[in-house]
Amino acid sequence: MTDWIDIGTLSDIPQRGARTVRLDGEPEIAVFRTGDDKVFALVNECPHKKGPLSQGIVHGHSVACPLHNWNIALASGQAQGADTGCTPTIAVREENGRILLSRPEAMKDAA
Repeated sequence: MTDWIDIGTLSDIPQRGARTVRLDGEPEIAVFRTGDDKVFALVNECPHKKGPLSQGIVHGHSVACPLHNWNIALASGQAQGADTGCTPTIAVREENGRILLSRPEAMKDAA
C-alpha cells in the first residue's frame, strides 16, 4: 500500500514546466507538468552529469537536460536516442486537481 503526500495543486506547476520538492533525507524531486496536463516525478538529476532536470525544457513527455541537452523520458526516466542512463522515477498522481507524491518509505519499498 502506498502512502501519499499532498504537495499542492496542478495549477502550482506551469504547463511544460516543473517544480521541486525536498523531503527529509531524500534527493530533490522534480515534479513535471506536460502540455496535456500529465504529471510525472523524477529525481532532479540527469544521469549524465547530474544536471538539474527541473530547469530543463519539457517537450511532449520528455525533458531536455539544461547542461548537455540529453532527453529524458518522464514516464520511465530513461535517456532517449543514442544516450544511455536512467533517472529514478517517483510515483505521482493527480486527484481532484491535487498532486500526490509517494512517501519515501513507499519509494524504498519499490526499489
